[in-house]
Amino acid sequence: AGVWAEALTLLSAVVRSRAEFNTISFNAAISACERASEWGKALQLLVSMAQSTIESDIITFNAALSACAKGSELTSTMQLLSFMFQSEIKTDAITFNAAIYACRKRGEWHQALQLVTMMAHRNVAPNTITLNAAISSCEKGSQWERALQVFGTMAQSMVESNTVTLSAAISSCEKAGEWE
Repeated sequence: AGVWAEALTLLSAVVRSRAEFNTISFNAAISACERASEWGKALQLLVSMAQSTIESDIITFNAALSACAKGSELTSTMQLLSFMFQSEIKTDAITFNAAIYACRKRGEWHQALQLVTMMAHRNVAPNTITLNAAISSCEKGSQWERALQVFGTMAQSMVESNTVTLSAAISSCEKAGEWE
């Protein structure tokens, strides 16, 4: 078993000993599940938090979103994101990056671009990671023109590009035969 299993064992020991456990202990366990791509366990912990009336925070949800995204669980990712919106839980670039990453993994370029647009409506600024994931989503969906549009918005938005950005943009054109 990995670190996530050890984190869950420690959390269980805390519960059994009736020691005080809090948001931070659950966040650590959910983060361990996220790093191990144990999205199901991460969601179980999130439910346990709610049942224990322990308050969750943006770190809790971002870790759970990231776990779902790493597990290619687009439906769970989007349901969790929707819950955050409905519950008026604060979102940030990390929140959207996880959701866009899930879209990228599943080739859902259109949904990834919708999330980038939604960020502006929620006053969340995209960053390099956000737009790299969006470009990669377009690349995976054979949408080279859209990938270049996102690339073009980076300079307008004052978001720095990097090697990943350029590679994804070039690759999207190469796959479409539009590299000249």
